[in-house]
Order: sequence, then structure tokens, then C-alpha cells
Amino acid sequence: MHVVIMGCGRVGSRLARRLTKRGHSVAVIDKDPRAFHLLDVDFKGTKVEGVGFDADVLEKAAIKKADVFLAVSSGDNSNFVSCKIAKDIYRVPKVLARIYDPRRAQIYRRMGIPTVAPVAWATAKISDLIFLKQSYSRDTFGSGEVELIEFELPPNLTGRLVRDFEVAGEIHIGSIEREGAAFIPVPGTALIKNDLLNVMVLRSSIPKFKKMFFMD
Repeated sequence: MHVVIMGCGRVGSRLARRLTKRGHSVAVIDKDPRAFHLLDVDFKGTKVEGVGFDADVLEKAAIKKADVFLAVSSGDNSNFVSCKIAKDIYRVPKVLARIYDPRRAQIYRRMGIPTVAPVAWATAKISDLIFLKQSYSRDTFGSGEVELIEFELPPNLTGRLVRDFEVAGEIHIGSIEREGAAFIPVPGTALIKNDLLNVMVLRSSIPKFKKMFFMD
């Protein structure tokens, strides 16, 4: 898998190290070449100086073969624009933007750009989300023990009931967005194609959640 990361700050550099250790191909973009000192001396990925919305810079980072594009710089607008370019022009399958202003999250999401906030768990969370299919975390509670995960219902689960996926104290479907409107389901609610589920998941139950919704 090839991952392009825009922003080589604490989160970007940690992600780059984590992904390369997993054996993935990584290219890191930053407008300040001094930022690359946060990477390991023996970093095996590509370092590209510039901004993530410049076509020449993106192509030096091999954006055309990217499977994932992560925008984790310090600028919300830059992260959003870069993700839109990666998604709409280069057709990168998965993009994710880190944002500082949570009020923008819903706007970006409606425009097709998943977001995460710059909290302590950002590095681990973004890394996890890369490997979750069509899902992303919108929020966490406490010290990260409980997560709110939003994702589109896999087509093969159409017709199943909410109660089929609930595990007391571990996994709970809190709301469903259907045809532009949200509602709170009851155990007997049937799930239909294109439903957007908002699920509360105990952090320790994430593996069970992935298996349940065929995200392994």
C-alpha cells in the first residue's frame, strides 16, 4: 500500500514511522524541509518539499499510485483542499483530514472528506482508520475508552436488524442517517442500503466490531 502524508509534524512523522514499519510505501510532504528531521535517520520513504495542493509536489510523492492520502498539517483549509484534490482529481480511494476547528467537521464530511480532531490519540486513530473499510471515528469519550464510529452499511448487510449488531455494554447503534435525515433506531429497525450508522464502541471491542461488520 502507498500512503501520501501531507504534514511532517508530530502526527505526520509518527504516522510515517508507523506505516513504514508495517512495510508500507510512504511519501511525506512538508513545505518546511526542517520538519523532516522528525523522521528517523534511516527513514525509507520519500520526502517531498512543498504543499499538498500543488500538482507537481503531489506527483513527486507518487499520488497517482496512492491508496491513502492523509492531510495532517496545521492548516484546516490546506488539509481540506489537499484531500479534495487527492480524492476528486487523483481518485485516491481513501483520504482523511485532520482539523483544528471542530465546527468545520460536518461541512467537510458533507463534502466527502472524513476528519479527525488533533487530540492525543490522533496518531493511533488515523493509523487504525486507514485499515477500516469505509469508516471513521467522529469522536471519543473519557480518555478514549469509548469511540463514536460512523460508516456506511456494507451492502451485504442490507435487511439485517439493529439488534443483530448490538452487544450490551460494548457496541450500540446510536443513530442512523437515511436519505438526509437522522433518527434513533429501535432493536427491530431494519437496515437498508446506504444507511449511515453512528455506532458507540468500547475501545477494547473494536476487533469484535470490525469482525461484525466485515471490516477485518
